[in-house]
Amino acid sequence: MPKSYQLVVIGAGPGGLCAATTAAQLGMDVVVLDEQPSPGGQVYRAITHTPAGRSALLGADYQRGASLVEAFKTSGAQYWPQTTVWSLNARRQIGILRQGQASIIQAERVIVASGAMERPVPFPGWTLPGVMNVGAAQILLKTSGVVPANGTVIAGTGPLPLLVAWQYLRAGVSVKAVLECSPTNNLWRAAPRLPQALRAGDYIARGLKYTLSLLNGGVPIYYGVSRLQAKGSDRLETVDFGWERLGIARRKTLSTDSLLVHFGVIPRTNLTRSAGCHHVWDRGQQCWCPQVDAWGNTNVSGLAVVGDNAGIGGARSAEHSGRLAALEAARSLHLISSQQRDRQGQADLNWMCKDLRVRPFLETLYRLPDSLLVPSDDDTIVCRCEEISAGEIRNAVREGHTDPNQAKFYLRCGMGPCQGRQCAPAVAHIVAAENQRPVSDYTPFRVRPPIRPLSIAQLADLERAEE
Repeated sequence: MPKSYQLVVIGAGPGGLCAATTAAQLGMDVVVLDEQPSPGGQVYRAITHTPAGRSALLGADYQRGASLVEAFKTSGAQYWPQTTVWSLNARRQIGILRQGQASIIQAERVIVASGAMERPVPFPGWTLPGVMNVGAAQILLKTSGVVPANGTVIAGTGPLPLLVAWQYLRAGVSVKAVLECSPTNNLWRAAPRLPQALRAGDYIARGLKYTLSLLNGGVPIYYGVSRLQAKGSDRLETVDFGWERLGIARRKTLSTDSLLVHFGVIPRTNLTRSAGCHHVWDRGQQCWCPQVDAWGNTNVSGLAVVGDNAGIGGARSAEHSGRLAALEAARSLHLISSQQRDRQGQADLNWMCKDLRVRPFLETLYRLPDSLLVPSDDDTIVCRCEEISAGEIRNAVREGHTDPNQAKFYLRCGMGPCQGRQCAPAVAHIVAAENQRPVSDYTPFRVRPPIRPLSIAQLADLERAEE
């Protein structure tokens, strides 16, 4: 039989760390599975060994992770770094790859805290060398202090581009421009939600601080950017885009060998969909999210989802949801009563509700237009693994393959090494647009294990490992 644990936490970001710390303090047998070499997740990546100078450059929000990691280390929870989860089912059996050895472990309770991923949005030239995600660039900065040598252009939407541009400015990197790709009329739609957002904390103030710092540092910010294109022969040479000023449409070209893009984040749902969790379409976040209750419970018995994995809420919200899920796990294992769970969780419930007040404003302000989600150029590559273009997907729909999964079977988009992580949203939007129906009408790509690449040799060793 597989090795069994009371609680397995998947992911060591803020949600996973707080869940594991709380659960261990309540007396549970806890093991945390983490793909990274050290705890912290994406938000607090490399927090345990980042030099003091670089940590100060990244700001107080990043430094907060040190206290979370310290509490986790002293909690008694087991930590398995560099461990890949390649399978999760409704019986709470977890396939892992650790130190090159595949095995399966069993859990009485599972908390999925594997976070979010940057939303992949195909546009002309996005596959050129020199174009990368803002999140990937931030990883290089946090882990190794690596930055673009010749400066960079940052394009996309959401708070993260502003934060990274601000961090680069403090590091002495030339930020040639920030291109905000959300429509300018989003501001007027978001305005009624601003009073509620101001009650969530200092999120708006921080955004204004980053913007003013960039402007004072001489960084041009272009709003209402459209028709973004990366151009070059064998690598990025220029960035071309349209924008509006005083109601007049303009076109501009910037010379650069580095373009960082970010179009918001969406939950990682491969594990939760593989386990059979029910998912719902979140209109505000424009993505599929696992359906959870206030304690993180899903429709699958014993399986909870927390943090951005359950819907984008940010690091602070993830902390609260992690603690709440741990309290619910303790209650379900009869370590505490329902009354004790409710009493201990009340503060986190209140703080999480307050923290999430900013979300409606941000989701409206940074809502992506269909013109960005659906590539207009037929030659734009959508599935990078199989090199399937937007035009090929449209032709497949016209030939009668009117569902994303049918397009997947016909063209192999989503069958490459990334298993659809980089193309599934775009394929769904293209199919929906071609059929003139909302994307929420379509079932996402089906998911099968292994969720992560696993060699035949590792799979063959699985039975021997269990013996």
